[in-house]
Amino acid sequence: MRLGTIGIWSLAFTHGDHAEARDAATELEELGYGAIWLGGNPGGNPRGDLRTASVVLSATSRITVATGCVSIWDRPPGQLAAAYHALPERQRNRLLVGLGVSHAEVSGRYREPYHALRSYLEALDAAAPPLPSTARIVGAHGPQMTRLAAAGSTGVHAYLVSPAHTAWARSTLGEGPLLALEQTVIPHTDAGAARATARGMLAPYLALGNYRTAWLRGGFTAEDLADGGSDRLIDELFAWGKPDEIAARLTAHYRAGADHIAVQVVTDRLDVLARQAWRDLAAPELLPL
Repeated sequence: MRLGTIGIWSLAFTHGDHAEARDAATELEELGYGAIWLGGNPGGNPRGDLRTASVVLSATSRITVATGCVSIWDRPPGQLAAAYHALPERQRNRLLVGLGVSHAEVSGRYREPYHALRSYLEALDAAAPPLPSTARIVGAHGPQMTRLAAAGSTGVHAYLVSPAHTAWARSTLGEGPLLALEQTVIPHTDAGAARATARGMLAPYLALGNYRTAWLRGGFTAEDLADGGSDRLIDELFAWGKPDEIAARLTAHYRAGADHIAVQVVTDRLDVLARQAWRDLAAPELLPL
């Protein structure tokens, strides 16, 4: 699966208009990005299966399309494997199925997430035909899930993480598995405005136990997670500032061991495609597409 070094992660592909999504996907391919990540959100993804992926794949010819992520509670493994194989082969060859265990606060079926994910991956292997491990990636942050992702998929898709977490994930994964992370970007140079925007985006995630546990494990404190997030938390999880400052954050992740970075530009609404920002970020001096 060719992801390249930089991709675009956006909620708007799964929450917005399909016609505009097709047009935007075509442009992202022309701009040279390696992947389009179809984002979900803590409150649930209204089109979290492979229907949107098919729309985006049909509008492009080279770029990889990834889901970030399909909840294992919402789609039985046999159905997911069947939906994958229902796509034309030329589309399947560019599809990376991101899988996640979601959150106890979101899914009423949430239970024993590690064992549930392991069983789900085994069921994908046993499906007829199977959904190949090379065509799936797991959203993981903790040590058990990270090791399970390395064993049962092509690697890890991490979300809202610092370069320190990237270094830890790479050391846990070893050299083989893919480490593809999301980096949230706020193209704003005013610290107060950038951090306020970041806190607005971060608010629903601060209410989720899985993320809080991961951040505390990574060295943040309970005080960092209080009152919308400390400046330290915001500045470690979000890239903001001038273009060269944003590029420096991406470089820090690469040096820490990331293979691919999916850039998410914060927008006011879930259905807004940040197309001008994506064009600006595609400048050769900023992102190594």
